Amino acid sequence: MDIQELRMAQAVLLPALGQMTLKAAAKVIGVGRATVARLQTRFRGRKGSAQPTPRRWGGRRRALMELEEEQAFLSAWKPQAEQGQLVVVTPLQVALEEKLGRRVKRSVVYRLLDRHHWRKVAPDTRHPKTQRSLQDEWKKKRCPKSWRPC
Repeated sequence: MDIQELRMAQAVLLPALGQMTLKAAAKVIGVGRATVARLQTRFRGRKGSAQPTPRRWGGRRRALMELEEEQAFLSAWKPQAEQGQLVVVTPLQVALEEKLGRRVKRSVVYRLLDRHHWRKVAPDTRHPKTQRSLQDEWKKKRCPKSWRPC
């Protein structure tokens, strides 16, 4: 008997024989109240079967599109991105809203891009021909931190 079978048996027997509520049985077993109800349903559905039923919970239940549909949607912007042009999120968001027929938040688009391993490419923060010594020299010679003319 494995731990899952033991929990199923406890989920059925504790409320029935021990006159416990689902919440109290959940506390004894060490799971949530909804899990006790789920274990009871699974136990009653077995009907003498030696094999436990496989889990069916988890996955992308709130997905707006299938992964293949998302890849097809992003394939329109892939050539533009591969050529080194910037792909801006706002037009992607508008196109996604048109495809889905509903409004989506910008975070949905960012998560979509992250899910398909697109990364944010930002311009450099400083110019490649910057001469640090000239900048430091200018800082030393400039006027004090006031807005008066020198």
